[in-house]
Amino acid sequence: MTIHQDVTAGDLDIADARWLSELDGYLTELQPTIIEVSRQIHAKPEIRFEEHFAARLLTDTLQRHGFAVEHEVAGLKTAFAARLNRPGHGEGTRTSSVPTIAIFCEYDALEGIGHGCGHNIIAAAGLGAALATARWLRAHPEFPGDLVVIGSPGEEGGGGKSYLVDAGCLDGVDTAMMIHPTSENRARMASLARVSLDVTFTGRAAHASASPHDGINALDAVNLTHTAIGLLRQQVQPDTRIHGIVTDGGEAPNIIPERAAMRLFVRSPDTGYLHDRLLPAVENCARGAALATGCQVEITQYAPPYASMRTNEVLGRLCAGHLAHLGRTPMDELPSDGTGSTDMGNVSEVVPSVHPCLQLVPGITLHTREAAEAACGSEGDRAAVDGARLLALTGTQLYSAPQLLTAVKAAFDPNR
Repeated sequence: MTIHQDVTAGDLDIADARWLSELDGYLTELQPTIIEVSRQIHAKPEIRFEEHFAARLLTDTLQRHGFAVEHEVAGLKTAFAARLNRPGHGEGTRTSSVPTIAIFCEYDALEGIGHGCGHNIIAAAGLGAALATARWLRAHPEFPGDLVVIGSPGEEGGGGKSYLVDAGCLDGVDTAMMIHPTSENRARMASLARVSLDVTFTGRAAHASASPHDGINALDAVNLTHTAIGLLRQQVQPDTRIHGIVTDGGEAPNIIPERAAMRLFVRSPDTGYLHDRLLPAVENCARGAALATGCQVEITQYAPPYASMRTNEVLGRLCAGHLAHLGRTPMDELPSDGTGSTDMGNVSEVVPSVHPCLQLVPGITLHTREAAEAACGSEGDRAAVDGARLLALTGTQLYSAPQLLTAVKAAFDPNR
């Protein structure tokens, strides 16, 4: 990595010892709040865009601590933007002449298994970091800075951050950050770009025993699509992922299905490859199946596409040092095997971003009942508190060392 000329290796080390002690004091006081918020959100899991309890809990807490909250941001009922009020600043405003840092909170759950992705931890860590950083900023008027907490609903399949980006919520933001629990400690997160497809086939119903020859079987088209995708996999990059479910397989076994549908995720670490090669090929699998069976097919993207995550190198170096300070030695390399997708990738395309991971339980797989259980146990509590420390340390280091923020911006290439 090429570091901006005004930044030394020492600048990328752990933040000033004075800030460590100060922030640790704030976070020790805030620890009960962080843990309680994490557990309350875990106890009331809400799926994408239905996170009313979680959003209200977070915004009420932020308001009590002096943040001005804007509700229903970007037209999303459970999205919010909470801005720190400081002496000399108008309520809920940002000042272009001072650095602005955005901390993201996610709080949606998974269908069926609740917080198996640990978004309760993400929300509590973001909240704790914001409250600690706010105290630090108020105690240090010599370091001007604006802070915004962005409540981001619908990460699990809904692409909430895409709507927030399009609505201009990141205008004037210099850098954005959040944490995620996983099986390992990492200063930066790898992710796959993703497109979400609904594929619906329409045929013609008939009696499945008396006159099947009069029908056009939409379920056959679904099965052919699955088979074609299976054959396609050997002709695409090995790090791609294509997977889906049947959402409609017909009404009854004695009726030729006149309608059948499937939902697909199509993923690649290369956003360009996903859209230029992989997605057209998958769509052609469905079109070919429709042609072979005589069905009509409709293909729609039911959520915004996710971009792959672009970690800012300077921010990644800062987070690596802070993880080590927390006793969480970060893995050096990005994983070479498969990973998931995040709409934080969309944020990383427009502002310098970082998305470090904190170990929940070694070797655990997310989106499982085991992960959901760990997210409300002692491991989840520790990850939430450590996540708050990590983000607060990173934020205060950027506020107190302007040359670092200059280096962050210099390392950001929106055209990469």
